[in-house]
Amino acid sequence: MTFGNPFNNRGFRGIRINNNLINGPGFVGGGTIPTFPTFPTSPTFPTSPTQPTQPTLPTGITGITGITGVTGVTGPTGPIGPTGDPGPTGATGEVGPTGATGDIGPTGATGDAGPTGATGDVGPTGATGDIGPTGATGDAGPTGATGDAGPTGATGDVGPTGATGDAGPTGATGDVGPTGATGDIGPTGATGDAGPTGATGDIGPTGATGDIGPTGATGDIGPTGATGDIGPTGATGDIGPTGATGDIGPTGATGVTGDIGPTGPTGGVAPTETFGFAANTAAPTIAVLLGGTNVPLPDGQSLSNVTVSGDNETFTITETGNYLVSYSLRYTVGLLLSSQITVNGAGVPQSAVEPTVALTEASADVIIPLAAGDVVTLQLFGLVGAAVLQGGQGASLTIVRLS
Repeated sequence: MTFGNPFNNRGFRGIRINNNLINGPGFVGGGTIPTFPTFPTSPTFPTSPTQPTQPTLPTGITGITGITGVTGVTGPTGPIGPTGDPGPTGATGEVGPTGATGDIGPTGATGDAGPTGATGDVGPTGATGDIGPTGATGDAGPTGATGDAGPTGATGDVGPTGATGDAGPTGATGDVGPTGATGDIGPTGATGDAGPTGATGDIGPTGATGDIGPTGATGDIGPTGATGDIGPTGATGDIGPTGATGDIGPTGATGVTGDIGPTGPTGGVAPTETFGFAANTAAPTIAVLLGGTNVPLPDGQSLSNVTVSGDNETFTITETGNYLVSYSLRYTVGLLLSSQITVNGAGVPQSAVEPTVALTEASADVIIPLAAGDVVTLQLFGLVGAAVLQGGQGASLTIVRLS
């Protein structure tokens, strides 16, 4: 049965039709419209309950920061490239103002003396005075001591030559008497005939040497003699003081670039070319023995000049040097479990972590000398039982050669 809005023609007609069906033909064409029944009010639905606020979950603990890796050494400087062509010469700038006059420098050393000049010509000889008359020759007295030589007197005129007498007989030669004083030179007589040579008398005693007379006038310089042999080299004199530094000369033209020298020998292995890193990310359970158990590190391996064993537990050093060795461990529950680095099976004391309370994490960093062939491991010890590592970086080992 359809009930429509009584004010809606479409609905009204529907009601009319339906009433006709119910009441029969007498309703058609007129009659009272029946009152519509009141429909029941729809029930009120209960309000939905308010959902409780979800509790805020606690923030997870922040993981420990990993150690910073050592900075690599700077690579060798590349060879210097060839010198480029000189650029064009710039324009000459204007002449600047004249600078103030500098102080006068110290006087230089005195130069060597020049050669002696030539001796001047001898002046003219003065006129000779007249010769006085010759006095009679006195008897020769004993020879006195030779006096000082007096000045030379002027030469007198030569007297006339006397006649030559006959040669008398040669007398016996007497002893040579003492030498008398030298008389004045008489006039030269005529040369007589040579008489026979007498026997040579004994030589008388030599008289005392007289004083040296005054030096005569310097004669003209004679011709230069032949050059003598070079004498021996004299001793080297002391080095004179260093002279003042001269001004810097202009820069010379740039020379041509030389050939590149030969390549030097290859250097040894640089410290940072020797390193190793390995981890365990599989969250394994490790059965720990009282004497110690090595931790396998099969994941994320990065090795250079460091080798690893087939079971990923031991790492062999190939270059001798000083090394930074670091490790970290993370457990799922707190454990009284000790850990350490071992070298050739012996623990490194300064790397050991031996807790007195349960720990969920352990780590250590050490710098130790290692030789080529040494074997390094990460070891758990001090507890018989099982240790479960966390997922992710549950364990890691870092080895870096420093020098």
